[in-house]
Amino acid sequence: MEPATERKLQVIFDVHQYKLSAGEEQLLHDDLEGLAKQVAYFPLADLRVLIQGNPRSNDVSVKLTLLLSGTTLVTNDHDAVLQTAFLRAVDAMIENLRAYKQRLGNVTEIQKAEKGTHQELHSPVVIDPAALDQAVANGDFAAFRTATLALEEGLRKRIGRWVQRYPQLQARIGKGIEIEDIVEDVFLAAFEAYEHHSADVPFGEWLESLIDPTVKALQNHSDEELENVRMARTARTVEQGQA
Repeated sequence: MEPATERKLQVIFDVHQYKLSAGEEQLLHDDLEGLAKQVAYFPLADLRVLIQGNPRSNDVSVKLTLLLSGTTLVTNDHDAVLQTAFLRAVDAMIENLRAYKQRLGNVTEIQKAEKGTHQELHSPVVIDPAALDQAVANGDFAAFRTATLALEEGLRKRIGRWVQRYPQLQARIGKGIEIEDIVEDVFLAAFEAYEHHSADVPFGEWLESLIDPTVKALQNHSDEELENVRMARTARTVEQGQA
């Protein structure tokens, strides 16, 4: 059997009552990278992007229609910021696509193409659950961070895109809040909630689920969250110095 041929996602923009700049269009194309990887081995994968300005409400509506061989998937969102609405619609589309793939069954060619937005947190280095268990049992955050170090770079990249959904917080990056602060806060949240992690869920996938609530907490209670991060870093430094 010949290997499946990877195809490029075809994207068509349909814009009404909104002036889409070339720069904005490029950003939207960049935000489709994860979706494009998810559909790379489908014989047909066309995406129609409808952008509709709403003068009365001063927001923008986004409708995504993904035409696949065998089905059509649709998602909608709206926001005062185009990219925020677009990112949420793309995330919803990826979830719908995953559900559709599950209904199709475990098709080998599709599984091989399964890279998507979660790929970054699937570390090539196996995370030792025993090391995580022991670190949490000992209250040793430094050991917990050492055991999860292989996931740090992927988490940083994912957070870098995730904050785009929260323009208010994104505007503060580099001005009192750093991406590294959010990374540390997510790991701290994982450390504190580790007992609630199900062994049936891959650790990287569970870690990613903590990004959004952490970002929201930093946006709404930044002083408190940053203080927690500073304390965690101090504790790590002390524990590492004593090792």
